[in-house]
Amino acid sequence: MKNVLAMAILLLTSVVVYGQTSVFNGKVVDQSGEPVMGAAVQIENSRLGTVADDNGEFSLKLTEPGTYTYLVSFVGYEKVTGTVTLKAGDNPRVMITMTSSLVTMDELLVTAIKAGNSSPFAHSNVDQQELEEKNVAVDMPTLLQMLPSVVSTSENGTGFGYSSFRIRGTDISRINVTVNGVPLNDSESQGVFWVNMPDFASSVQNIQVQRGVGTSTNGAAAFGASVNFTTLGVEPKPYFEYQGMGGSFNTFKNTVMAGTGLLKNGFNVDVRYSKLNSDGYIERGFTDHQSFFASAGWRNENTLLKAIVLIGEEHTGITWWGVPSDSLSTNRRFNPAGEYVDDAGNTQYYDGQTDNYWQNHYQLMGNHAFSEKLSLNAAIHLTTGKGYYQQYQAGEDLADYGFSELSSSTDMIRQKWLDNSFYGANASLIYQGKKSRMTFGSAYTNYDGDHYGLIKWLRDGNQDVNMEWYRNTGLKKDFNVFAKAEYQLLENFWVFEDLQLRNIKYDMVGPDDDLVLVDQSHNWTFFNPKFGLSYKHNDIRFYGSFATANREPARADLKDATKAGGNDIPTPERLYDTEAGAVWSSEKAAASVNLYYMNYKDQLVNTGELNSVGYPIMTNVDKSYRLGVELGWKIQPVKQVSWEANATLSRNKIIDYVEYAEAYDEMWDEFIQAKQLGNTDISYSPSVITGSDVTINASQKIALHLINKYVGKQYFDNTMSEDRAIDAYHFMNVRLDVGTFDVWKMKLSAQFLVNNVYDAMYSNNAYGGNWYEQGTEYTWKYYFPQAGRNYAAKVVLRF
Repeated sequence: MKNVLAMAILLLTSVVVYGQTSVFNGKVVDQSGEPVMGAAVQIENSRLGTVADDNGEFSLKLTEPGTYTYLVSFVGYEKVTGTVTLKAGDNPRVMITMTSSLVTMDELLVTAIKAGNSSPFAHSNVDQQELEEKNVAVDMPTLLQMLPSVVSTSENGTGFGYSSFRIRGTDISRINVTVNGVPLNDSESQGVFWVNMPDFASSVQNIQVQRGVGTSTNGAAAFGASVNFTTLGVEPKPYFEYQGMGGSFNTFKNTVMAGTGLLKNGFNVDVRYSKLNSDGYIERGFTDHQSFFASAGWRNENTLLKAIVLIGEEHTGITWWGVPSDSLSTNRRFNPAGEYVDDAGNTQYYDGQTDNYWQNHYQLMGNHAFSEKLSLNAAIHLTTGKGYYQQYQAGEDLADYGFSELSSSTDMIRQKWLDNSFYGANASLIYQGKKSRMTFGSAYTNYDGDHYGLIKWLRDGNQDVNMEWYRNTGLKKDFNVFAKAEYQLLENFWVFEDLQLRNIKYDMVGPDDDLVLVDQSHNWTFFNPKFGLSYKHNDIRFYGSFATANREPARADLKDATKAGGNDIPTPERLYDTEAGAVWSSEKAAASVNLYYMNYKDQLVNTGELNSVGYPIMTNVDKSYRLGVELGWKIQPVKQVSWEANATLSRNKIIDYVEYAEAYDEMWDEFIQAKQLGNTDISYSPSVITGSDVTINASQKIALHLINKYVGKQYFDNTMSEDRAIDAYHFMNVRLDVGTFDVWKMKLSAQFLVNNVYDAMYSNNAYGGNWYEQGTEYTWKYYFPQAGRNYAAKVVLRF
């Protein structure tokens, strides 16, 4: 009986023990700790599986003890594998963190033209968080002004409206700019007009700035730097965000953003609308802008398709004339644009002296990974633009407009129009092996632009008219093909090769605004080779490179030379760029040094003068160079304080410069005077540029930034005359970042900014020229003064 009872107890115990069900519990989150709803959790080599709920939680019953291998997957994230050991009756719980592959997939769209970590070129990366922190009350050029060798400029003194930047003294027409690998530089002027893309920074995920020639890219030649933008990638979850900003000079910016998040079918849609208004610091230097951004995408594990629309509309008071030098001490906000005298003899200013432009960007792009080693990127794009300058012109001779039958002289309101389209396609094939990476890319673009002028009103008889007085067209075709290869010869040693072939065809036909025919045709072919080495030893990476770049003259260069008689048509420029540097990083500090020698042949340099629509007048110089060192560092002496800074020290020279200037003899006969000046500084090239940002973290959610920028003296022509110089300047901004706090069902953050704390009275740009009378030199000059102390605040609400 006892044996029977013992056997019964043993059997019952076995049933209880082996009949118990173990439950595998867990939560799936992303890198920020947010739940990944819908993530699939599967047990390998079985049919067992489940899906994470809205909170990322999952529960999976397993009837037998043992060690199981699980697989977690979700569209847009890297797969996660792991093991869990179950004992009878156990209910283990695991936290599974998934790494988003969305950024990786979006980055693949432009990886063909970006520099990698082992590339032998000096570059800086700006991520989305840094952009959001800096995007308070300024346009893109001011957002980037703290990067090495960058000097930003602003026509109306606030950073809104017409603004630009130079890198290593090189203006924007020599800086290659792309958005998702699509060229942004205007084909004819080769510049970038940020005013046509209001609040573009709110739609940017990251930026890479390559200084020097850098790697091969699409579009305009990189003659001083290249800047690559990647627009926003998809966010995993739906969101709605409002950004409101207000500041001095009646400056307001309102931005609304929303997105579906990544849907289960792999689709997503993101949209943004922005409205910007400001009176500006300079009189009548207002801005009235709006923009719309939309992105729709579909992706799976191997393929990404993306469509982007960016629409911009700008209305800006014309401020390109600057402030006459003799007005700086009496009214540094004075704007001479639109000045006229009314019937009563009173000086008036025309309120309609404006710039108006509509620019729309359309991009369709895709990436497909054939395997872990081979992927293809491709894009087609279209950019349309249409707009005009409107100006009041006093005392104009109508014969100069081709209307000899009308009265000889009168005031008028005129418009200069540009109507253009720019379209093209690019593709690149990327092979990524264990010790090599190869890229083959090609791009083709076509630009078709109409330039024409309309007379809208004549003061003589107060006539409302609509007469066209000139029209010319420009047609430009650009084709390039490149091949890059990066080999790991030894464990820490890489070799880089990059070959690019580029062909440009450009035709201009018709009369310009002064009725001078600008008919001409050009065909240029350039070969641009690049080579480099990179070596890593412990925490230090050493690199060196040599690159060649060639660049064609811009439309204004060719047009101005034609009007001057056509005897000195600008020739293409060539740059030989040698760079070497080292980058070191540790847990609490990082430092970099980059040496560069940029040797030019036939460089086009600013004369210091502007043409009738505000473009700089350029001239070729036979020999010139830029020699410099760029230093950067970041340290964190204590947990609450960090200091990030950079400095550029350079020497920028023209060899044996000859000045040509208008001169008048004792009989007031005009002639051109040639004057040998020897070696002179290149215009707009300060020898010292520094930037500094000290961050004090009062808590995890409150940070104070002390931001300083110093730019040394620079000349705005090539004569090194002290009468034509921009004085060195320094300013300090203070920014307070507050957030993010959970308030009800939303996240709240705020920023407060004081610009130019010390109320420095400085100008960051100028232009002018000189002439001679009976041997005495005279100077004319205009400056672009910047606002004194001013304020801004920003609040962000996210649902």
